[in-house]
Amino acid sequence: MAHHEQAQEQETEPLRDPLRAHDERRDFASADRLPAIVAIAAVVGAMSTGAAWALLHLIRFFTNLFFFQTLSDAPTSPATNTLGLLVIAVPVIGGLVIGLMARYGSEKIRGHGIPEAIEAILFNKSRMSPKVAVLKPISSGIAIGSGGPFGAEGPIIMTGGALGSLAGQFFHITGGERKTLLVAGAVAGMTAVFGTPIAAVMLAVELLLFELRPRSLLPAAVACCVAAATRPLLLDGGALFPLMTTTPDFATLGGCAIAGLVAGALSWTVSTTLYKVEDLFGLLPIHWMWWPALGAVVVGIGGVIDPAVLGVGYSNITMLLAGSMSVSAAVLLLWDKMLVWIVALSSGTSGGVLAPLLILGGALGAIEAHWMPFGDAGFWALLGMTAILGGTMRAPLTAILFAIELTGNIHVLPALLCASVAGYGFTVLAMRRSILTERIARRGLHLTREYGVDPFDIMRVGEIMAQPVDTLPAAMPIPEVIAFFGTGDERHKSYPVVSADGRLVGLVSRGDVLRWTRGGFGPEDTLGDLCTVVGTAYPDEIAGALADRMSQGRFSRVPVIAREGGKLVGLVTRRELLRVRALALKIENERDGAVKLAG
Repeated sequence: MAHHEQAQEQETEPLRDPLRAHDERRDFASADRLPAIVAIAAVVGAMSTGAAWALLHLIRFFTNLFFFQTLSDAPTSPATNTLGLLVIAVPVIGGLVIGLMARYGSEKIRGHGIPEAIEAILFNKSRMSPKVAVLKPISSGIAIGSGGPFGAEGPIIMTGGALGSLAGQFFHITGGERKTLLVAGAVAGMTAVFGTPIAAVMLAVELLLFELRPRSLLPAAVACCVAAATRPLLLDGGALFPLMTTTPDFATLGGCAIAGLVAGALSWTVSTTLYKVEDLFGLLPIHWMWWPALGAVVVGIGGVIDPAVLGVGYSNITMLLAGSMSVSAAVLLLWDKMLVWIVALSSGTSGGVLAPLLILGGALGAIEAHWMPFGDAGFWALLGMTAILGGTMRAPLTAILFAIELTGNIHVLPALLCASVAGYGFTVLAMRRSILTERIARRGLHLTREYGVDPFDIMRVGEIMAQPVDTLPAAMPIPEVIAFFGTGDERHKSYPVVSADGRLVGLVSRGDVLRWTRGGFGPEDTLGDLCTVVGTAYPDEIAGALADRMSQGRFSRVPVIAREGGKLVGLVTRRELLRVRALALKIENERDGAVKLAG
């Protein structure tokens, strides 16, 4: 009779006040551990700033060593070298070193950083090795310092991410929390290099987090704030490329959209060509260790043609935004930089994509400025940079904020929006995947970049529950229950048990009946005395919360009861949970008929 007492206690237990139950619900999932993760992220942000400082000084050191044969970390440009044709050998030497480091150190240092970070987040439980944290900045310093046409942002994103991941592995935390720390370290490193904390947070949302929740957004934002605060202590403060340029009126935004479409076409050209060249490297009958050295031959030749293509090339960005580069020089820079960057990146060396894309987009804009009826060369260069970033990386909001923070010029925001969205729209229609996700897909790990609210988090249990429900009465004698399940007429493996007034008492299954058949009941016992007390759900409850309880408790059937009175109103099984996805697809794909106007 203990079962009966338990069932009666469950039946007569007063339900919570429905209004109070609604008040206790939260907009976001509770995160009691969030303050601790934010504190760790703040430390990771400071560490990433230090790593950014080290990376930039490594690039300067190796630039002086390779091109000027001096031991110094003073700022210098490889474009001012006096090596003549010997400059061809410099990137080759760097490529040989990178190949050896990748083969005998860690293959993870190959590539431009962001795809590797995405892969670690989605497919490796956000785990990175200490080798990556050490070898990535060294290899990138050698690659860029020896003339590689790359930026520092990709390597620091990978390095900062590795620091965040290692910090997460040091503590006893979940995989989701470790992902948050990885992203926090990555975007803090980007903030330290470029001084763009808001764009870095947006990059986290658009490219790395694959969600928009306080549990991940707050630590990433705090890490960026710490990096922005500590950056002036180690690196230069303020905008990296300050610019105050022409502010067009709204009548000229059509021209900005056209420029964005042209930049989108350039994004398509760069992305598709990059992976075609990478396929050609894959056909070579030699180990991939030698590919960076072969690609470096093209870099060296390109450096002879135009020394401005060597290295990071921040001076090129400054000239383009200042409007001081001639059309012929911009054309040469565009084609030569694009060639050497595509070949070098395809060879599997170590380097980033943001700075090269800024140069390509800026050169394109500088060329367009001579045919546009409004705006100066600096305005069109900035427009081209923003549009090509938005199109190539499929992150238009990041591109816009990045351009504003790099220059400190918010007055061109409407023009940047038009250009970036146009470039983004072009590549979305013309390309299946971006330059970042294509590399991951080629490893057999396809992912989607469409972020939306999970239908499980917006649909209610009442929308998917099965009704009416087949039930058995609580007063049914146990012999009749055994006979009912023994006839083969039962439609289900288990049934809700209800009282005479329709209130839920419990659940009975075939397993219960088999146990009772072996003598586990008294002569006076009824179904209400022995049925199993089960968890329940409410019709207005979020379907995702119920799905979580079912998966954690391994329930296959959950009765749904009214909040007031506890009467059974429906039933949810795993089949009903699949209806959530079916209803979401119906909303997305089913077209309603056109509205018929009266009269």
